[in-house]
Amino acid sequence: MPTITEVPRGLAGVVVTDTALGDVRGSEGFYHYRQYSAVELAGSRSFEDVWHLMLRGTLPDAARRAGFAAETAALRHLPADVRDALPALARSCAPSGPLAGLRTALSLLGASAGLRPLYDTDAARREADALTACAAVPTLLTALYRLGRGLEPVAPRDDLPHAANYLYMLTGAEPDPRHARAVERYLISTVDHGFNASTFTARVIASTGADLVACLGGAIGALSGPLHGGAPSRALDTLDAIGTPGRADGWIRERVLAGERIMGFGHPVYRTEDPRSRMLREIAEEFGGPLVDLAVEVEGRVEAILAELKPGRELHTNVEFYAGVVMELCGLPREMFTPTFCAARVIGWSANILEQAEDSKIIRPAARYVGPPPPQPVPAASDM
Repeated sequence: MPTITEVPRGLAGVVVTDTALGDVRGSEGFYHYRQYSAVELAGSRSFEDVWHLMLRGTLPDAARRAGFAAETAALRHLPADVRDALPALARSCAPSGPLAGLRTALSLLGASAGLRPLYDTDAARREADALTACAAVPTLLTALYRLGRGLEPVAPRDDLPHAANYLYMLTGAEPDPRHARAVERYLISTVDHGFNASTFTARVIASTGADLVACLGGAIGALSGPLHGGAPSRALDTLDAIGTPGRADGWIRERVLAGERIMGFGHPVYRTEDPRSRMLREIAEEFGGPLVDLAVEVEGRVEAILAELKPGRELHTNVEFYAGVVMELCGLPREMFTPTFCAARVIGWSANILEQAEDSKIIRPAARYVGPPPPQPVPAASDM
C-alpha cells in the first residue's frame, strides 16, 4: 500500500505529473504553450497555428499551415446521423443550453465514429480522434444554439479560418474581420492554462484508458461550473447591475462588505494581473465605447475598494471579466460565452489527454475518512 501523504485542500500547489504542454507562473503573471508565450502567440499567430503547436509540438511553416488548415476544415462537417439527432437534442437541452447539449452530442459523435479506448489505440489513432472531436465542437455548439432558438444550423465553410467560421456558423453572416480577429485572439489565449479543474478531470479519465470523447465529456462537465468557466456572462451581469460609473462604489462596497464574490475578479494561481485579462482589455479598448469605459472604471474601483477593505489580498481581474466585454462587442450572445471558451479549451484538453495516454499509471489518490468510527454493529432490520 502506498504511503499516505497529506496535501493542501484542492491539491493547491501539488505537482501530480510532468508535462511538455505548458505552464502557468502565477507569481510572474505569465503562462506559455510549450516554449512560447501564450499572449505573444495570440498577438501574432493564427488559431490553427496554435492548434498545430499543441497537438503536434511545433509551429507550422506556410506549407504545413495550409495543409493543417485544410485537414481540420474538412473535419468540421458532421456525419449525417449526428446532424439528424441534433434537433431533438437541442429541444431536450433548451433549458440548460448548448454546453449541456455538447456533452451528449460529443458522445454521439464518438459512438458514431467508433472511437475506441485510448488504452487500445496507438498515438496516430488518438491524434486523429482528437482532431475529429476538436474540429466538430464549434459545429455542434453553434448548431445546438441555433436549433434551440428555432433557427436552422449553418453549415461550416472550408474557406474560412477557424474563428471566422465559428462566428459565421453562429450568426449566419460572414463576420467583420476585426471581430473575427478579436475572437481568434481570445480563443488562442484560452486554449490551455495549466492543470485547471477541467484539464485535470480530462487527464484523470484518460488515465483509465477510456476513449477520447469520454475524457472530453468529463472536462466539459467540470468547465460548466460557475467557479471555473461559467463566469464570463456573470461578470458582464455585474456591469449591467452597476449601470453607470457613478453607481460603482456603492454597489461594490455593499457586495464586498456582505462577503459576496464579485465575478471576474481573483484567480487561484495568479498573484498579479492575469495576462489574459491585460490582453483582452487592450482588445476592448481598441473597440472603445460606453461598455468599455464602464468596465475600465469598475475594474479600477473594485481593485481600490478591495485593497481598502481587504488589505494584503492581491485581487485583480481574471480572464472572464474582459472576455465578456470583448465577446459582447463582437456580437456573441451571452449564452454562448462559456461554450465559446469550450471551443478553444477543447484543444488543450485533447493535448493533455494525448500526453496522459502515454502514461500507463492510473490516477488514484486517497481520501481521509472522517465519519463515525468503524466497524460498528449493523442494526437488525426490525429495529429500524
